[in-house]
Amino acid sequence: MKDATELPRSLLVLGGTSEIALATARRLIARRTRTVWLAGRPSPALDEAADHLRSLGADTRTVAFDALDPASHETVLGKVFAEGAIDMVLLAFGVLGDQAHDERDPLRAVHVAQTNYTGAVSAGLVAAGALQNQGHGSLVVLSATAAERARRADFIYGSSKAGLDTFAQGLGDALHGTGVHVMVVRPGFVRTAATAGREPSGPATTPEAVATAIELGLRRRAETIWVPGPLRLLTTALRHLPRGVFRRLGV
Repeated sequence: MKDATELPRSLLVLGGTSEIALATARRLIARRTRTVWLAGRPSPALDEAADHLRSLGADTRTVAFDALDPASHETVLGKVFAEGAIDMVLLAFGVLGDQAHDERDPLRAVHVAQTNYTGAVSAGLVAAGALQNQGHGSLVVLSATAAERARRADFIYGSSKAGLDTFAQGLGDALHGTGVHVMVVRPGFVRTAATAGREPSGPATTPEAVATAIELGLRRRAETIWVPGPLRLLTTALRHLPRGVFRRLGV
């Protein structure tokens, strides 16, 4: 993906059953993408996702990948890059957790942190190194607006995304000038199967809307995008509220 206006011909998804990732893959296949790798834990859902993308015309393959096994990341992802250049890596795995339960069970809280942050740091560095070695490509990282300020309602999840967000920004700075582009995506509440039954605390969006924003961000070579766009102003305002005022909002 050497031209900033070009979309990727090849895509590697880390978190191959993510609804946002699959919506993004569908959109990119409709534009230019011809090869897709779906990396995730082997499951019928992963196989079904691959079959669906094949039906859209993409050469789609799956690879066994576990975010919680960092020791395997270099080997697993190395095999993918050995098959040919990858124009875009979409880091899309993560878990929401359950704040009320996780506060009472530190091991569950650690699971959220290890998946969303530790696993992402490992996979992100491996992917970034491979992209740098080939001299081009984009690394798109799914963060969240929850990363921008700790909230009582989801501070365990939010803190894990805050770590990921900071890491991805720093990685983007480290790779500046190498031909590798890093883009951080900060969606608000996304209506998916994983969020069913939860009430949004702000503007809600859809996987398809996030996919559209990712395409536009790639075309602009953006470094950070918010979905929906007005969330940028809202989260900036909330981030600068005095702590006592923010606490009284009860969010």
